[in-house]
Amino acid sequence: MNMRTSIISTAIMAVCCFSSAMAQEQTLSGRDIAVKVNNRPDGDTRRCEMKLTLTNKNGSKRERQLKSFSMDCGKDKKDSRTIMFFLYPGDVKGTGFLTWEYDDMNKDDDKWLYLPAMKKTRRISGSSSKTDYFMGTDFTYDDMGDRNVDEDTHKLLRTEPLNGHQCWVLESTPNTTGEIYTRKVSWVRTDCLIPERVEYYDKLGKLHRVLTVPEIKQIDGFWTICQMRMENVQTKHSTDLKISNIHYNEKMDASMFSVSRLEKGL
Repeated sequence: MNMRTSIISTAIMAVCCFSSAMAQEQTLSGRDIAVKVNNRPDGDTRRCEMKLTLTNKNGSKRERQLKSFSMDCGKDKKDSRTIMFFLYPGDVKGTGFLTWEYDDMNKDDDKWLYLPAMKKTRRISGSSSKTDYFMGTDFTYDDMGDRNVDEDTHKLLRTEPLNGHQCWVLESTPNTTGEIYTRKVSWVRTDCLIPERVEYYDKLGKLHRVLTVPEIKQIDGFWTICQMRMENVQTKHSTDLKISNIHYNEKMDASMFSVSRLEKGL
């Protein structure tokens, strides 16, 4: 085979492989992509530190620092438990948040918030978690966990690049009423299966909040969000979240994820 034939053959093979990949991508449904995102590997346990910066429309800032621990559990490790403790500033130090998330979409997640000043644990109801904001941030209690794939109807709108990364543009519409948004549009990176941008629309169809994820990298072999920003475009209030000291697959005791431990603190 001469050089010209070799180049032509290589080009034909490349085109065939590209066409095959495109054909495979076109067969994916919106739900298929949502399942891929949901099933993205993230280890059996996770530990990290978080820094929250809350900024109001006048530019005034408040800061929060937390530690977070998560563990997969239940059948096939499809359920998960997360506990967070506030470390700073003093007026929120000792505040804790505990979540038990269930893969069963017919079972509401369990959420508890411990307030040390009142020495009281408050259970967050399913309806409140969807609309109430977490500790003055722009994230709802529902945002702090994962939704079951079939709580929404998913539609693949198109594929396009965003910030130099190829993305699936996915529209997700809640199947029940009571959510803070009527639909959301996500730009899901095809390489790491993490949304780089999410737009939330209110009941009037107007843009309400925008989530952007400017920093994603691999840690211990897992694609990891290291920074995100949630902005309420209607109130001009925003929350920046910086995640650091991230560790995966460390041994954790299931007893850590209990109300008694929540009240005891770190």
